[in-house]
Amino acid sequence: MAVFNHTPSDPSTFILMGIPGLEAAHVWISIPFSMFYIIGLLGNFMVLFVVGKEQTLHKPMYLLLCMLAVSDIGMSTSTVPNTLCIFWFNFKSITVGGCLTQSFFLHTIYMMHSAVLVTMAFDRYIAICNPLRYATILTNARIAKLGLVGLIRAVLFILPMPLLLSRLPFCANRIISHTYCDHIAVAKTSCGDITVNRMYGLVIVFLFTGLDLTLIVLSYGLIIGAVLRISSKKAHQKALNTCTAHICVVLISYISVLFTTLTHRFGQGIAPHVHIILANLYVLLPPMLNPIIYGVKIKELRDKVGKYICRM
Repeated sequence: MAVFNHTPSDPSTFILMGIPGLEAAHVWISIPFSMFYIIGLLGNFMVLFVVGKEQTLHKPMYLLLCMLAVSDIGMSTSTVPNTLCIFWFNFKSITVGGCLTQSFFLHTIYMMHSAVLVTMAFDRYIAICNPLRYATILTNARIAKLGLVGLIRAVLFILPMPLLLSRLPFCANRIISHTYCDHIAVAKTSCGDITVNRMYGLVIVFLFTGLDLTLIVLSYGLIIGAVLRISSKKAHQKALNTCTAHICVVLISYISVLFTTLTHRFGQGIAPHVHIILANLYVLLPPMLNPIIYGVKIKELRDKVGKYICRM
């Protein structure tokens, strides 16, 4: 394979090493990575296409699904193409500006993704606990405004991350043992003190991810309380079925990111290649599984998707 690297000492670039210790298996690892990525793209673009074409799906819940699909596409596309270039072409160099931009977009999209999941939990809470006022409380315009608030929150709190990285003095040998520019992985290449970077990263994870997760748990606590007050078993089942897809997506998203973050910062006994594979799975698995979960669990969406697939 051709090598397109700058020298590691080039002050304008970083060198992304891929998965250290598994260089010989890069091509083989790229097979499931590329499959997961393509399946995720197809599934999420299908959701966007079907919801966009079908007037009957122009409802708050499906608008939220579109926001989730856009964030899933953005999260995987911000990293996976670059990772595949490393695996296939050994193209490991990335400019400092490109690296900081990738880090900014990846973390911004993740925080936006988390905000969408919180809004979806609120949507389910209103749908089950206050169904008569659902149409007046959650309009498409209000959902769009909540999405904009989530985006502004993400940009404001993630923007300091690349700014903190840009102030660091980096060593002459700018080698990043990763497949993409994760904030803490880039910070570790510095010769200076990265305590502020570490602390800010942990604040973002525990404060905002913790806050979002707490709001989701609170919403579902209220939902369960409302469901238990319903006497009909059939109504119980129907109410819980409307939440199953969202609960699955929440579990996949938060378990993967929390496990990846904690092992990366505190799992010194874990082999480096395990850290990096987990970090890649967290940007690959949720985008691939989310449209499948919603496509299977939501009958109205499943029927519309089936209609377009049959036409093809």
